[in-house]
Amino acid sequence: MTDSDSGRKPGLAATSYALLGLLSYEQELSGYDVRKWIGWTMRFYYGSPAYSQIYSELKKLEHLGLVTSRVENTGGARSRRLYKITASGLDEVTRWANEESFDPPSLKHGPLLRMTFGHLSTPARLKELLQEHIAYADEMEREAAKDARLAGADPSWAYARIALRWAERYYANERDLALKMIKELDDAEAEFPRGTDGQAAVAWPKPEYWYEVEKQAESEPDE
Repeated sequence: MTDSDSGRKPGLAATSYALLGLLSYEQELSGYDVRKWIGWTMRFYYGSPAYSQIYSELKKLEHLGLVTSRVENTGGARSRRLYKITASGLDEVTRWANEESFDPPSLKHGPLLRMTFGHLSTPARLKELLQEHIAYADEMEREAAKDARLAGADPSWAYARIALRWAERYYANERDLALKMIKELDDAEAEFPRGTDGQAAVAWPKPEYWYEVEKQAESEPDE
């Protein structure tokens, strides 16, 4: 489906819709305000764009007539640019929220990638990496829980609070899964064939073998 078929604005990235969503409360926000709000919410489940990307997307939205901006002079040495959604912008983000399909979540899991190639490392080093990941998950769970609690201060944040509660549970599960992997590492090391020099004792199976296993998997019914 093309942009013209769906009614979607050309060249509008998912981040742009997220920014329009923030502005849909119809408050004027600076780029700093936007970055702060993302730090309280979206970073737990969608990433945290840099200031440069935020300002680039806001400029694009203004060019498309979806937001307006003005410079506010506070009387000090600095001024700030404030952005406000237009009627067209509100229509567009409302259409996106109700009609636009979304991509499935994309997982880029650094600890799991290291685990996949664990034969290049040692169980001790892999456990260190997993402990680092557990510490990260613990911190993110605590911060998401705190922000979810504080989101209860205003009823207009009710939906954002649901997302934050999900993030809290997600990072708790991340920690639990990492703890399970630590327990599984010893079994994997006992099973993996290593030579006296610590390197793999047998070569990685050839591609022909991969495809035979794939055919076997395709022939078996799903559990």
